Amino acid sequence: MSTPVSPVPAEAREHLREAIALAVGNATADGGPFGAVVVTADGRRFTGVNRVTADNDPTAHAEVVAIRTACRELGTFDLSGATLYASCEPCPLCLSASLWARLHAVWFAADRHDAAAGGFDDAEFHEYFTQPVEERSLPVRPVDLQERTAPFEAWAANTARTAY
Repeated sequence: MSTPVSPVPAEAREHLREAIALAVGNATADGGPFGAVVVTADGRRFTGVNRVTADNDPTAHAEVVAIRTACRELGTFDLSGATLYASCEPCPLCLSASLWARLHAVWFAADRHDAAAGGFDDAEFHEYFTQPVEERSLPVRPVDLQERTAPFEAWAANTARTAY
């Protein structure tokens, strides 16, 4: 793992240790070896552990579970000002969720190489968008339908919508 560019605040180390403890506990039970903590600007904490195999949900990564919990309990989809602390470097799914949640920052302990050594190699996902479209492992192809923009038109016409 490379040396951090900026100094690591003591609270980041504390929250990362909590995320690691959650991951260890989950790995000894029925979940995967990943834990996460979302901490709001005012100090409220929301935790998550990997529930992929326990819940048969490929999106139930620890970071996503923590973000979902924070959003549900806070009654918002916008976690601006909050920070995510993860036991391991977020995969592209978790990083995308962090961006959609508008998190302020993400700190992690183990990196993707540590995860790969532990049997969780997500290199293919990190490399997906760097591959030429025709060489990607999952074909994603557009279809030009005349009504393709109807959902956006309905959204724009809905004056009661919640913008995000």
